[in-house]
Amino acid sequence: MGLVRILVSDKLSDTGINILKASGLFEVDVKIGMSPTELGAVIGQYEGLIIRSASQVTRDVLAAANNLKVVGRAGIGVDNVDVKAASERGVVVMNTPGGNTTTTAEHAIALMLSMARKIPQAAASMKAGKWEKGMLGVEVLGKTLGVVGLGRIGSLVAKKAIGLEMKVIAHDPFINQAAADKMGVELVSLDDLYAKSDFITLHSVLTQETKKMLGASAFAKMKKGVRIINCARGGLVDEEALAEAIRSGKVAGAALDVFEKEPPKDSPLMGIDEVIGTPHLGASTAEAQENVAIHIAEQMVDFFKNGVIQNAVNVPSISPEQFAVVRPYLALGDKLGSFVAQVAGDGPKSLEITYMGEITDLHTAPVTQSIIKGLLETYVGKTVNFVNAPYLAESRGITISTTKSSEKRTFAGLVGVRLKTDGGDVYAEGAVFPDGEPRLTKLAGFFVEARLEGTMIVFTNNDKPGVIGAIGTFLGSRQINIASFELSRMELGGKAMAIINVDSPPSPADLADMKKIVNVLDVKLVRL
Repeated sequence: MGLVRILVSDKLSDTGINILKASGLFEVDVKIGMSPTELGAVIGQYEGLIIRSASQVTRDVLAAANNLKVVGRAGIGVDNVDVKAASERGVVVMNTPGGNTTTTAEHAIALMLSMARKIPQAAASMKAGKWEKGMLGVEVLGKTLGVVGLGRIGSLVAKKAIGLEMKVIAHDPFINQAAADKMGVELVSLDDLYAKSDFITLHSVLTQETKKMLGASAFAKMKKGVRIINCARGGLVDEEALAEAIRSGKVAGAALDVFEKEPPKDSPLMGIDEVIGTPHLGASTAEAQENVAIHIAEQMVDFFKNGVIQNAVNVPSISPEQFAVVRPYLALGDKLGSFVAQVAGDGPKSLEITYMGEITDLHTAPVTQSIIKGLLETYVGKTVNFVNAPYLAESRGITISTTKSSEKRTFAGLVGVRLKTDGGDVYAEGAVFPDGEPRLTKLAGFFVEARLEGTMIVFTNNDKPGVIGAIGTFLGSRQINIASFELSRMELGGKAMAIINVDSPPSPADLADMKKIVNVLDVKLVRL
C-alpha cells in the first residue's frame, strides 16, 4: 500500500509537519497561498488536507476532491470550510478546539490595557522624537467590563479581568445563573450590559442575529466614554457606526484584532487616533501555533493509521458500521437540539433526552452527542463538535440525562428532548420518516408533522376563526413565501399552534409585527 498524500495549504509549524513525516504514513506537500481555483485544480490528488484560516475549502473545491477523506483545520473556526458540502461527500472535517483559547484571551486583555493607557500612541510618539506627557489614560481598577459571550475565551477573559479587580458583567443566553455565579460574573441583559459597562469585549459567534450587533442603536444605549474590544469576529461591529460614535465622543476608544474586511484598507476606523488595531493576531503566539499544529498532525495520524476520528465537526467518533445504522438519527438529533434551543428561553439548565421505539436497540450515545451539538451550536457557533459538546455543556452548568422507554407510539422510533431553562421548559419529539427525512412530531403537547429544515416560524395562538388567514395574509404582504403550513390544536376554542416553513426569513420588524396579529400569543423564529 502506497503512502497517503497530504496537502498542507496554509502555514503550519514545522513540528506538525515533522510529526506527519515521522509517522511513515504520508507523502506531504506544502503549497501555501493558493486561491480556491488553484486549490480545486490540485485537490483531487490528495486524501488529506490541512488548513489554517486562509485556505477557502468551498463547495467547488470539494466537488473536485475525488480522493479526499479528511480536512484538518489547525485552529477552532471552520468558517472557511463548506461543512455541509463536505458532509454530503463523506469528507470528515476536524478542528483543534482549545489550542488557542489562552492566547486569544490574553490578547483581549492586552488590547484593553493598551487602549486604556494609550500605549501604541505613546510608543509611536516616542519613535517620532516627541515626549508627550499629556497622553492621559484611565485605570481599569474598579471599572466595569461587559463580556458578550461566556464561552471558552470569554470566560477566561472574565477570570483575568476579575484578577485585575474589575467588576465583570456578562451577557450570554446560553449560560444559566448558577454557572455564572461560579465564575463570579453577574449575568445581565444586553441592554443593561451596554448601559453599565466602561469596557465592552466581544466573544460572540457571528450569525445573522449577531452581525453588526454593535451598531448605531447599540452605541446609543452605552454610557459616554465606553471603550470597545473585539478579538472575536470583525462582522460583529458596524465599523461606520463605530467611527461615528468615536467622532461624537460617545465611544472613547476601540481596540480591534478583527475587521469586517481583512486587511481593512478601506475601513473608516483606520484614520482615527482613538482606534488601535492588530492584524488578526489573537491566536498568534509561538505556543498556540505549536499546539494547533501538533494536535492536527496527531489527529491526522490517528485517522489514517487507526481509523479514529477526533474533534470532528460533522461526524461522531464511532465505527463506520455503527455510523451507517444511526446516521439518520444523527441528523434528527442535530436538528432537534438546535430547534429546542431556538424555541426555548435563555439560561438553559438541563437537557433530558428520551429514546422510544426501535432506536432503543441502537447505539444511542452518538445521537445524544448530536443533540447536544445541535443545541450548543445555536449559541456557541460552529466551534462545537461531537467530542467537545458534552464538555461544553458541563462547563456551562447544563446537566444531561438520557432514558430509554418501551412506550409504543405511532412512529417506529422517536426521540424526545426536554430543555429546561431559567424561564421554563420546552419539550419536542422527532422521528425519522421512511424517506430518511427528520421531522418534528410533537411540540409542547401539540402533535405535528413539520419538516426540520430551513426557516421555520412557530406561532402559538388562540383557536379563533381568521387567525390562519391573517397570518397567511401578513406573510404575503411582506413577500415571504410559505413552503408548508402545519396546524395543531388540543381542543376546540383553546390554544393552537402553527409551524410554517418559509422560503425567506422574516426581519426582526416582521417578527414584531406578527406578534401584534389578533389572537397570536407568541412567535418564534427557527433557522436550521
